[in-house]
Amino acid sequence: MSRVMDIIKDETLTYQQQLLQLARYAENTEGPFLQSEEYQKAFAKGILCDLGEGMAPYRPRYIAPDYSILMEKGCKFLELDPPKDLLEATNALLIMYKHVPSITSFPVYLGNLDTLLEPFVVKMDRDEAKKILKLFLLHIDKTLVDSFVHADLGPKDSLTGRIILELTEEMQLAMPNLTLKYDSEVTPDDYAICAIKCMLKTSKPSFANHKMFVSEWGEDYVIASCYNGLKLAGGGYTLPRVRMYELSKEATSIEDFKKRVLPYYTELMLQFMDNRIRFIVEQSNFFKSNFLVKEGFVKRENFTGMFGLVGLGECCNNLLGITDKMKGYGHNKQADDLGVEIMEQLSSLIAAHKGLYCESTNNQYRLHAQVGIDSDGRENSPGARISIGAEPELMDHILHSCRFHKYFPTGIGDIFKFEETWYNTPESLLDIIKGALANGMRYFSGYLANNDVVRVTGYLVKKSELAKLDRGEASLNQCTVFGQGARNTSNALDRRIESYDQSTGK
Repeated sequence: MSRVMDIIKDETLTYQQQLLQLARYAENTEGPFLQSEEYQKAFAKGILCDLGEGMAPYRPRYIAPDYSILMEKGCKFLELDPPKDLLEATNALLIMYKHVPSITSFPVYLGNLDTLLEPFVVKMDRDEAKKILKLFLLHIDKTLVDSFVHADLGPKDSLTGRIILELTEEMQLAMPNLTLKYDSEVTPDDYAICAIKCMLKTSKPSFANHKMFVSEWGEDYVIASCYNGLKLAGGGYTLPRVRMYELSKEATSIEDFKKRVLPYYTELMLQFMDNRIRFIVEQSNFFKSNFLVKEGFVKRENFTGMFGLVGLGECCNNLLGITDKMKGYGHNKQADDLGVEIMEQLSSLIAAHKGLYCESTNNQYRLHAQVGIDSDGRENSPGARISIGAEPELMDHILHSCRFHKYFPTGIGDIFKFEETWYNTPESLLDIIKGALANGMRYFSGYLANNDVVRVTGYLVKKSELAKLDRGEASLNQCTVFGQGARNTSNALDRRIESYDQSTGK
């Protein structure tokens, strides 16, 4: 009972956070045997990790409902009629959000808000629409208190999108996370510049490579949680991950890593994913009785398994015997090329495995560059990122990222920290983003160095809330504790600051 009492006595937890942690403790304490003996050994070594998904998963990890059905038909289970105006539409969404589960117990996807709400907004006075949308965003921030809660905009310009960007900058809220689906041929420059100025001041929205996601998922895709690409009306069943640095320590050589270590542990992970997905679909009640399934808001065949990894850069450095990160991955062609070779092999191994219940992704699981947790420490950077503190110049950094983003359809992103001058020259940053996405970058995030709202690894926290936690006070955003851990164990807030050279415009 010591863990239960620790949760009950913790003064830094709100009531809701205590409730969720107690429920998570129960979920992790008892359940079916989903782990092989070999997987348990790998777990004990820190090589494989289930990201705390529990012994008895009773819902998919990430769920991305098609909220357009709510707008068109209402919801029988919730006794909601199709909304007739913006007030009814936002109220219906807020009600439904409370009933969309996930690994965090908060909805990780709130919809493409401009598409959902634009038909109502364009019919009314702009100031009145802005007032309603402000209350809508405030309600989200104070009730869906987890910054993995995520909404999308774009790629088309919209009045709703512009108002949401205005409000996001004015209100300085950590929730919801926000992405602009960006396509230079569809998204007007002036709209993209509004998004950039908002991003610099609030760490959101990030820019998603719309063409790349469409080529892999079709038009009906979503960005959820941190930066997760998923199918609309679907989601991700599970996201276990491999710590690549820990994996590299099992190998006696690069050849041994490729021939023995990587295939062996990849197969262990894939078997574990099969077991979890089989249990979620065949034994838990979600796909049998949940109203989201019964009314068509989600469809089982639109879900997939997400194979996560962290620490690719440190893995490459270790295999090559590189101890100085400034001379390794991100700065060293041999290390970067090895990273590409590893990703090619890992992609092939996953593609050769027939996944369970994931028809929309050709019965294959998909790779995800996971953002990391505080226990990963400094030796497992998020996904395929370059270690914090070892970042190269901005352009070199972007070109490096472009080599790896194509391998991760379910999400990868890089974060750039800018000095204040960039806010006055958003056109220059737009040119950089256009070039980055055109060269294969999947997801671009940025923020100003002096922001209160900052992007940690994929989620957002406020520095002011971190200070509360440091003083032993509770923080409303349950991600603040993750941000504190990432700051303390991996220097996640100490990214290189990108300066602006007025003579070159870069």
